Amino acid sequence: MEPRLKAPLEPYKHMFALEEWTKSSALPTTIHELVKLRVSQLNGCAFCVDMHSHELKEHGETDERLFSVVTWEETPFFTEQERAALKLAEEGTRLTTGRVSDEAWDNAKKHFTDAELGALVVAIATINAWNRFGTILQTVPGSMRK
Repeated sequence: MEPRLKAPLEPYKHMFALEEWTKSSALPTTIHELVKLRVSQLNGCAFCVDMHSHELKEHGETDERLFSVVTWEETPFFTEQERAALKLAEEGTRLTTGRVSDEAWDNAKKHFTDAELGALVVAIATINAWNRFGTILQTVPGSMRK
């Protein structure tokens, strides 16, 4: 697979600004990273799955949890707060019913402050946009690793 564009696009700088804002927000880093990985899995963005898996490892994530993100609902390895974030991320990505369920939203509200919840919504929207860039442009996994 060859990337379709090799030079960074001008809009990327604005996407990176959203990433930086989210990183400095009240949203816990681990939750932000888990959401990015799970949404990337759902969207089939190989570049982002690779990148966020490695970033989670760099942040000290265990193999057990990392391997289980894809099956988070069936494993005991995630906190209730992480589960609420992953559920909201999945519903906000799939949008198969045209909206996020009240159940997913209300559960997330139990586990996050308004500031955290706002940042979580931005994180979900941003990674979905990054996944679109990655899949449309065929960004090659591992190509941006240090």
